[in-house]
Amino acid sequence: MSISRRAFVKNVGLATLAAPFVPLHANTQSADHLEVHLFSKHLHFLDIKQAAQVAAELGFAGLDLTVHPKGHVRPENVTADLPRAIQDIKDAGSSCRMITTTVADVEHHLDVDVVKTAAAEGVGFYRSNWFKYKEELTLEASLEHYKDKVEQLSELNEAHDIIGCYQNHSGTKVGASVWEVKKILENANPAFFGTQYDIRHAVAEGGRSWPNGVRLLKDHIKTIVLKDFKWGKVNGKWRIVNVPIGEGMVDFSAYFKILKSFDLKPPTSLHLEYPLGGAEKGRYEINVDQKIVFDAMKKDLATIHQLWENA
Repeated sequence: MSISRRAFVKNVGLATLAAPFVPLHANTQSADHLEVHLFSKHLHFLDIKQAAQVAAELGFAGLDLTVHPKGHVRPENVTADLPRAIQDIKDAGSSCRMITTTVADVEHHLDVDVVKTAAAEGVGFYRSNWFKYKEELTLEASLEHYKDKVEQLSELNEAHDIIGCYQNHSGTKVGASVWEVKKILENANPAFFGTQYDIRHAVAEGGRSWPNGVRLLKDHIKTIVLKDFKWGKVNGKWRIVNVPIGEGMVDFSAYFKILKSFDLKPPTSLHLEYPLGGAEKGRYEINVDQKIVFDAMKKDLATIHQLWENA
């Protein structure tokens, strides 16, 4: 699926009817704003240069590029394709300081290739894969196992001057509790491996205790993810229902105040996981007009900037 620059500009112009105005080519990433990057998963229906053009036109600081088996760049092709992708992003007027990966183990040569290539191309941060608890080990032993893996990754990162991040994530994988994240980071070089803090997942798992989680990990937060949710009944069962920024249970005002109190303004990735015709799931073909997706991205970005400014 292709998109011309003229068609895109037309779409963005129409989008202002449905979202707060963000002028084309304007630098909405001012010194007072969070540096918000657009997760390229939600633009898999475009090629990399087109995705970067969208990010630039909408006012994002850059792309958080997917570099994994279902991403814009596949790990087996990373040494050739990532440099081309980074150049395409620059040519489109955007940047790529962050990538999302399945990096998990220094003993996996593709993982090492991703880290080394990303570092050589000037990427500052990568999100690692999530770890699963091992059935043959106790929970505590599993955490010790992954603590060693993270320490080794931090050493690899130091050698190539790039920062790895582990994302806290709701569910049963390692890191649903932020205390698990704290544990696996114990032996890592804190300058080269930390956390990608996800407030949506922290609230889903922590309820009212999430501020403690921010305080617990404040010295390890390297990047953050922004998205929102609420609990709702779906087919008679309580489920997480993903919603646009500011329409759910995440208290962004309180969260941003806490970040500011710790003088934290880390690079930020915007995720859009509410229904967008398949774009929310990273599909390469979507069943809604592209304009609907662009409208949602633009609206969430404007909401983030307003919430941050007011916090």
